[in-house]
Amino acid sequence: MSQVCEVTGKRPMAGNNVSHANNHTKRRFQPNLHYHRFYVPSEDRFVRLRVSAAGMRIIDKRGIEAVLQDLGKLRRPAQDAAPSAKGE
Repeated sequence: MSQVCEVTGKRPMAGNNVSHANNHTKRRFQPNLHYHRFYVPSEDRFVRLRVSAAGMRIIDKRGIEAVLQDLGKLRRPAQDAAPSAKGE
């Protein structure tokens, strides 16, 4: 399974463990990913996303609907105030 945050795109990074004797061995830094269910009021449903802690903060700041719209995961696009009249 891929270790990628669906909101931020964070993925594992490569790096080194460095011992006290300055020996270097390769390692991977994993993102802090969790599955989380978010409620989408406009669609009256829950969406399950695999997000990092930073991704959850982005959702708290911008709102779940704005984030889902950027990801293309909304079933219905956000409704404007009134539908446009094409005949006039």
